Amino acid sequence: GFFQCYAVEVDIKDASNATCLYANWMMRFLVTYESNNGDYKTTTLNLSSTVTHNGSVCGNDTQAALVAVQFGEGHSWSINFTKTNETYQGDFITLTYNTNDTAVFPDAKRKGPVTVLMKDTSHPVQLNTVFVCHNVYLVEEENITQIFWNVTMQAFVQNGTVSKKESRCYADEPTSAPTAPPTTANVTTASTTTLSPAPTTAPKPVENPETGNYSLKSGNKTCFLATVGLQLNVSQDKPLLININPKTTIADGACGNTTATLKLNDGNSTLIGF
Repeated sequence: GFFQCYAVEVDIKDASNATCLYANWMMRFLVTYESNNGDYKTTTLNLSSTVTHNGSVCGNDTQAALVAVQFGEGHSWSINFTKTNETYQGDFITLTYNTNDTAVFPDAKRKGPVTVLMKDTSHPVQLNTVFVCHNVYLVEEENITQIFWNVTMQAFVQNGTVSKKESRCYADEPTSAPTAPPTTANVTTASTTTLSPAPTTAPKPVENPETGNYSLKSGNKTCFLATVGLQLNVSQDKPLLININPKTTIADGACGNTTATLKLNDGNSTLIGF
């Protein structure tokens, strides 16, 4: 299914009404939670059409800057930034999701707000430089996968003007083409290499994917086992085949009484969920 997703724009002003922190981005979350019968379900938490940014602050030499947003039925997300004499950097990301929101978390065993703290892995950015990331990138912790794209963000803005100098994320390297945002809770689209013009001769067939062994444990017992070769056929302007390399792919997930969730991350921004 397709999910409506909204962009968020936060423009924080200082005491003189000058912009001190600017952010514009899109995001969604994959959350695995336990249901009343012991099964583990994965749901997609999207931003609503109405988002507030109460609690956001500019920051200074002694206080961290903070982008904080609230959305939906009691959900919130924030990231704080610290700076040195030359750079600023995201420090911690905090997501609070409310399982009382039955539209998103039907039949959740645990009721009420749940808060997860994650370390931001983005690289430091030079002061007076805006961080930009058009392609999809992920931040994962415990049972949460945060998915970001179309990000434009600058903390500690100088002279009230967002810089035109950009610092790009790794996913936006010159050899990468912008990717479509993920459309389901099970599959997110990988960053892909730029497609060349159609060849005049028949293209070389893509080799079959290498078979990998993936497993999950519950305590000391294996509860999920998959022996499989995986190939993605991505429909863009031109077809693109991607083989999943088991040597660089990490398996994660959880087992319930009657269901299990297996997440495979190949280290190149490809996330597959079963």
